[in-house]
Amino acid sequence: MKNENKKSIEFTKKQFLALMKTVYLGNWMANANRDGSPEDPLIKEYEKIEDYIFSLAPEFGFDKYLDHEPKDGERYFPTGLFEKETDVNKLHDEYDEETFWDELPERLGDRDFYKKYSKEDWEKMTKEDERYMKMQECIIKWEEELENNGIERLGVINESNI
Repeated sequence: MKNENKKSIEFTKKQFLALMKTVYLGNWMANANRDGSPEDPLIKEYEKIEDYIFSLAPEFGFDKYLDHEPKDGERYFPTGLFEKETDVNKLHDEYDEETFWDELPERLGDRDFYKKYSKEDWEKMTKEDERYMKMQECIIKWEEELENNGIERLGVINESNI
């Protein structure tokens, strides 16, 4: 990192481990779904801050959580041990689980709204509130279905049999 406007912050070992986990999770959130291609580049600022924080790991006795070889240049990687011994994988899983159940009824409700009402229908709705309420009705239907039955009754309709 460049030497412009640097400030010092003191951390306990426990706080530094929390910081490592935080930057790891932040970089994961920003870059996990990107492939690094020119069309889908990684967001470097998150990668660089993770590298910087992980480069300081030995100063706090966390060498075992750091994978770095001279050939890696300024890249510093968390080890499998870091993922195994900390709660980062548990946090990933909890986030994914919650996101799934939040997104599923929203997406199905949106789909059903646009199937039920034509573009002309929803443009004629007198207020944005009316459109919102009708959209919410579609979403709530799916929230109730999923709350009562989980994904048990979900399936794919084979349109050739209709």
